[in-house]
Amino acid sequence: MRKRWLDIVFYKPLLGYWLTDVVLLLLSFFVVLMWFPLNTQIPFQKYWAFALEFSAAWLITSYFTHRYVRVKFMRVGVSILRLLTASVLTFLLMFGYMTLLAKGMNYSIWVLLTIWLAMFIFSFMFVLLFHAYHYALNAEPDIERAPERGPQAVLKEPFCYEGEQKDNIAATICDSTSQKVLNYLEKNVALYSSNTYILRTAELFNIQKIKYYRFDTILNLMPLNQIRGINKMFGLVNDKLPDDGLFVCCFEPQGVLKRRIYMQYPSVINFIVYSCVFFYKRVLPKLFMTSRLYYDITEGKDRVLSKAEVLGRLCYCGFEIVDEHKIDEQIYVVARRSFRPQTVQRRLYGLFVRLNRVGKDGKMFNVYKFRTMHPYSEYLQEYIYRKYSLQDGGKFNHDIRVTTLGRFMRRCWIDEWPMLLNLLKGDMKLVGVRPISKQYFSLYSEELQNKRIKHKPGLLPPFYADMPKTLEEIETSEMRYLTACETKGTFVTDFIYFWKILYTIIFRRARSN
Repeated sequence: MRKRWLDIVFYKPLLGYWLTDVVLLLLSFFVVLMWFPLNTQIPFQKYWAFALEFSAAWLITSYFTHRYVRVKFMRVGVSILRLLTASVLTFLLMFGYMTLLAKGMNYSIWVLLTIWLAMFIFSFMFVLLFHAYHYALNAEPDIERAPERGPQAVLKEPFCYEGEQKDNIAATICDSTSQKVLNYLEKNVALYSSNTYILRTAELFNIQKIKYYRFDTILNLMPLNQIRGINKMFGLVNDKLPDDGLFVCCFEPQGVLKRRIYMQYPSVINFIVYSCVFFYKRVLPKLFMTSRLYYDITEGKDRVLSKAEVLGRLCYCGFEIVDEHKIDEQIYVVARRSFRPQTVQRRLYGLFVRLNRVGKDGKMFNVYKFRTMHPYSEYLQEYIYRKYSLQDGGKFNHDIRVTTLGRFMRRCWIDEWPMLLNLLKGDMKLVGVRPISKQYFSLYSEELQNKRIKHKPGLLPPFYADMPKTLEEIETSEMRYLTACETKGTFVTDFIYFWKILYTIIFRRARSN
């Protein structure tokens, strides 16, 4: 019993928590003694001993109130209660010390009160932020998925429904959607096949109860805007479908909501309303510290989704986009199961983005930029290229991945500013070929690929010196630059190209891609 009591009272404190209190104590003393109006002209000399005594009292009371145990074993209320207990004990100890033992030191009770209050406020804020971080970090439990599998075909040979059964299926779809949707589905999937499963649900357990490989087509007519775990649902459908199985889903795109709000409210007010809705339903769900709280409050209902995000989520979750079509105010997507993804976790997006690019010697490195694309756009590059191909300048003909703000940032070169970090790290140089993805790199000729990997990519590519329009012209421009680097030397070539690029940007108003 004695040993158990000692184990409760005495424990090994976490060094990180203890060091945090030391830093907050130093901050409290510095703030009070620097800006608090004191009678003495030498506050640090007068109160250095008092600071040590206060710190010792604070750290000792915090230890015995168990403030230095792991936070995962505590709730936020317990943490605040223990902080409050340690604070009160510290104040009482120091007040007793000043009135009984240190009368001759002439310490001010107001200094004690101010330092104590500052330390309590700093510690309270830290406790709230720390628990908020762990709350956001504590993701929802994963849905159990099927184990890894080999090639898998559908279990039963299909047959087509006829007569009344066929009419019932058509009537059910028309009642929940429209005749246009029915026509689209009849054209793109085997709607009346016995191996087609139709449902309208936002609950993941309705997907879980579908038998594995029983259906080669699954349709969910519930808009994705009303579903909380979109990636989890996509992952479950991916597990249920056989190889090359089809999945059909629908959603209301972001543009429809924007148009509805702009038509509902007068000018200026409609912009303010839409901005607030966009921030609440689009930005907060994507931020690490607010994502979980947002979903706990809203349960993921009435979400704002862009077309690029939904298509990107499907590609991320192992599907290939077969067709997408807007009907009335919703977009319907037909996707084919392509592979089983290793993870279907929700991804969080911030202000910055790291793009994997081909560097010198063929090594991949991360390029830093401000985010200009919708979430999950990184998984759409192959689809965008396949559907829209390239336009003049080597850009995609119709890049739905770029946001409205992103287009403005690209025109003003704002998105490129974080690449200065790559310059400082030595991954890139000032002038050089553009850092490109593996997919784009594969479009180049083998000769140019071999030349490219001998040099570091640059912040200012030769593209802005020549302004080529087609992929072939871009290859010619880069080949000319790299050949000049090999014959004239890199320094001389980069110097010449720097001034050409600067002229193009200033006088020909070239903009970032």
